[in-house]
Amino acid sequence: MTNLTGRGAIVTGGFSGMGFAIATALAKAGANVAVGSYVAPPQPGRADAAYYPGADEIERVKSALATHGTKVHAAHLDVRDSALTNLFFAEAQAAIGPADILVNAAGTTAEQPVCGHSDELWDKIVDTNLTGAFRATRAVLPGMIERGWGRIVNVGSTAASVGWKDNPAYCASKAGLLGLTRCVALEGAAHGVTCVMISPTWVETELMRRNVAQVVEREGKGRSAEELMDEFRKGNPQGRMMQPEEIAALAVFLCTDLAKGITMENIQITGGALW
Repeated sequence: MTNLTGRGAIVTGGFSGMGFAIATALAKAGANVAVGSYVAPPQPGRADAAYYPGADEIERVKSALATHGTKVHAAHLDVRDSALTNLFFAEAQAAIGPADILVNAAGTTAEQPVCGHSDELWDKIVDTNLTGAFRATRAVLPGMIERGWGRIVNVGSTAASVGWKDNPAYCASKAGLLGLTRCVALEGAAHGVTCVMISPTWVETELMRRNVAQVVEREGKGRSAEELMDEFRKGNPQGRMMQPEEIAALAVFLCTDLAKGITMENIQITGGALW
């Protein structure tokens, strides 16, 4: 049911969190996988909460994915730069074959109110989460249409439909990503190409931990980051935090032939939570 043997899959933001979990699940299902993330040295004092892997992470990710016996490619990717994005996708497809599957998981956020967002911070979040997904999609969609088969999965958030104070750029970017998802789905529908957005609530990832740390820093109130995360767990109707592997399992299913009728959808994984 989840056999993707021979398919080529590219995952942005694939070195950690949901992106890495999805890349791993795709490799387990038989897909050749290329992953890209923004590789950078430590950046103390930066305003966003994203996890930026160091160069040493490239080999670790390659080795971990290669254990599943498929072709693997891993490299630096800056989805905010069209030229670098196109270069990465060209090199990825040279390494693993044509991209049949694209997962847009690259993302960042920051704990700031509207009045606290500089132009630079706003642009960085929207350019990564929304325009970056557009650039990646533009790089592979023509080939998918030409071959008559393709799967595009965008990692969204409940933030696409529910506001969260002090996260205006993130909420705006995810709402925009849903609009992009619907347009891509319609563009590809007649050519065997689907496009779906998965929108989870809080998922226990490094990005979430960094985001929660920002909340604690801004609000204080004597709580630790772990105490706040525990509040989020208890506030979920299931009394727990969603895990990256849950998102990955759905993503893999959406990439199979069994899911060819599922397109233009926003599928939420929330445990019953509104956010």
